[in-house]
Amino acid sequence: MNIRIREMRENSHLYQRQLAEYLHCTQQTYSRYETGELQPSLLVMERLADFYDTSVDFLMGLTDEKKPHKRSHKRMDL
Repeated sequence: MNIRIREMRENSHLYQRQLAEYLHCTQQTYSRYETGELQPSLLVMERLADFYDTSVDFLMGLTDEKKPHKRSHKRMDL
C-alpha cells in the first residue's frame, strides 16, 4: 500500500506536504504512511481514494483496477 500511495502522489506531481495538508496531518506523518512506518486509518485511506478518484482496494494493492466501482451511498439498516 505504501508504494502505491507514493506512486500515485509522484505521478500526480505533488509533494508530501500538499497531501498532508489535504489530510490535515503533518508532512512527517504522511511520509511515514509512504515508508510503511505508519498505517493510515480507514478514514485517511477513504480520503486518499476520493482525492485520486480510485478505490481503497486499489491503494491497498488488492486490485490493479484503478477506476473505482460506482458506490452506493445508501445505508443499510440491520
